[in-house]
Amino acid sequence: MSQKVIEITKPYITLAQALKEEGLISTGGQAKWFLQENEVLVNQEVDNRRGRKLYPGDVFQVLDQTFEIQKQA
Repeated sequence: MSQKVIEITKPYITLAQALKEEGLISTGGQAKWFLQENEVLVNQEVDNRRGRKLYPGDVFQVLDQTFEIQKQA
């Protein structure tokens, strides 16, 4: 399973914003439905909160994909 990197310039990104940025959902409004239908692991723990803050170093998994949050250099 490959790991994709999401680079952020702000201190954090929400789970819904990350899903949107990666094209897994097209609008923020879809996040609630998406998270009810799909299991998401944040740092290896199930988390379905669309407002969950993801900081550099956090890793989340969804739909057999892994994403790591990194601070943009």
